[in-house]
This record gives sequence, structure tokens and C-alpha cells, in this order.
Amino acid sequence: MLRIGQIEYANCTPLFHVLRERFPCSEYEFVVGVPAELNRKLLAGDIDVCPSSSIEYAYHPERYTILPNLAIASAGAVASVLLFSRVPVEALDGRKVRLSSESATSVNLLKILLGQHYGCSCGYETARSGAAVIDGDVSALLLIGDAALKSSFENSELFVYDLGELWYSWTGLPFVFALWLCRIEVAGGEELKRLARQLVQAKELVPGQLEQIAASAQEGSWMGCDRLLAYWRDNISYQLDERALAGLMLYYTKCFECGLIAAVPSLKFASL
Repeated sequence: MLRIGQIEYANCTPLFHVLRERFPCSEYEFVVGVPAELNRKLLAGDIDVCPSSSIEYAYHPERYTILPNLAIASAGAVASVLLFSRVPVEALDGRKVRLSSESATSVNLLKILLGQHYGCSCGYETARSGAAVIDGDVSALLLIGDAALKSSFENSELFVYDLGELWYSWTGLPFVFALWLCRIEVAGGEELKRLARQLVQAKELVPGQLEQIAASAQEGSWMGCDRLLAYWRDNISYQLDERALAGLMLYYTKCFECGLIAAVPSLKFASL
């Protein structure tokens, strides 16, 4: 039985909804969690495939292959990876920034933006799981996923910066937050090939199913149907096309320049 990691964020809801509704999934086991948790499970062999933080591939390229034509990306604002700050972002030099514990991809993106784009040298600490406040000597807080979305709805005097938007305005390229990674041990199996084909088909069906999905999605209870639909349509992309791949490789290059990874990996895709 193929063990599939399922991220518990609104950005993944449409794809998993269509996969479960339109394809036979009785031979799959779904394991839910946040990106960092699923990354650990994938590396340990506790799951076989999942939409994994894109930086996870660069950490262990010898352990994974990438499912082609699938990603979680944005070409501009992503709406769910946000920096909340007491001061303008360019004034964060020398200040302390609190980081989400749920995704190393977004953490490294923030470090690149602050260091290379804004010339800021900051101190960093990792937030407790679920923490969503700026207190003490902390000047800014990075939130991702549903926590970022919920905090963005609150009236606040804080400056709010969308990391997808900052990246796109700086580079002109999409940002790939997650890749579908599979363990090298299952890459050639028929189960994996079947899942990969089903996921691509589900991706293609998603746009026509969004209103139906939003009507039953639990995220609608706190986000509202219209806002949820706008998020899926305007901010989230499941495409891994040439421009997204160029953005991914630029991200890896900048991670290497900043000493965040040992080398820029070459991309190895699963054969379908």
C-alpha cells in the first residue's frame, strides 16, 4: 500500500479532494501533517510520497525523485506565506525575526530576501508550534499556511509582506513552495506511476471543481467561500512548467550562495 503524505493546509485541499472523489484510493494510505513533519516522515521512510517542501529535495537529492508536472507554487502573491513586522522590512537589519517551525522552504526564502534583496543581517529564532504573536525583543514573525491566512484577516497595525510577491517582484519568476517527492525505493513501481498519472489528471480537473469543493471545504467556516475561492484561483498554482522550474533553480542557487545548502542539486524526475 502506497503511503501518501497529505499537508493539512488550504492550498492542498482542492487537489486531494479531486483525487479522493474521482479516483479509487482504497489502496492508498493518507498520512496528514504539516510540511516539516511530513518531510521527516518521508526521509525516515514512514511515508512514500508527498507534496514536500521544495528545499527538502536540495537537502537530500540522492534520496528522492520528483513527480513531473506537479507543484505548489505561486506567480506573485501566495497569500499564505507572510511576514508580519513591527517595522518596514528594509528596517529589520540587526533585529530579531521569529520563524515558523512548519516549513524550511519559506524560512530559507525569507533569509534570502532579507539578506540578498534588502541587505539585512537579522537574528533568528524558531517559534513554538502554533505561536502567532510578536512579543519581547522580536520585531517580525514569519507565518505559513492556514495560520498566515487567519492572521492576515485580523486588523493589525503591523506591516505585512507576502513572500511570494516579494520573490516575484524581485526575480520575475514563480516560486515553488513544494514539490511532489517520492522515495527512490518506490520511484519505479507501478503504484507510484498510477498515482502520478492520477494526480496530473486531478490537477487538470481542479479548476472546474473549485466552487463545488469550496461549498464543502472545512476552511470555508473560517475563511468564507468567496475568499477561499479567490485564494485558490488567484494565489495557488499546481503547475511545474518551465518558468516554475527556472524559479526553483534560482532559489536553489541563492540558497547555495547564502550557505543554506551544500550544493545546487540537479533535478531528477520519476519515469512515468
